[in-house]
Amino acid sequence: MSRAPATADVFQAIAEPSRRRLLDLIAGQERSVTDLVDQLGVVQPLVSKHLRVLREVGVVRVRDDGRRRLYRLDADALRPVHDWLGNVESLWAERFGRMESMLSELVNQPEGGSDGDVG
Repeated sequence: MSRAPATADVFQAIAEPSRRRLLDLIAGQERSVTDLVDQLGVVQPLVSKHLRVLREVGVVRVRDDGRRRLYRLDADALRPVHDWLGNVESLWAERFGRMESMLSELVNQPEGGSDGDVG
C-alpha cells in the first residue's frame, strides 16, 4: 500500500517529528531559516524542505523582510488536528471514567462474603 504524500493534509505533514519541532520553534515568534537551522542543528536544505511541506498544507506562513524570509505558524490550519484530538480526548475521558467506576466498585466490595468466623 502506498503512503499518502506529506502534503496531502495537515496530519501527514505533522507526522514527521522534525516538522513538529519546527512548528514548536515558530509557534512563539517568527524565525528565519538560518535561525531554524541553528536551533535544529541540521543542514539548511533539510529545514527548507520541511518548511516547504508545512507551507503547502498551510500550517506555516512566510513573509519577506529584506533579504530574509521569516516563517510563522498559522494555527488555524491546525484546526482539523485540534478537532480530531478533541474527539479522541472525549473517548479516553469516557473510558477512564468507566475504569475509575469499576475500580471504585472493586475497592468497596466486601471480601469474599467472609464474616470473620473461623470454621
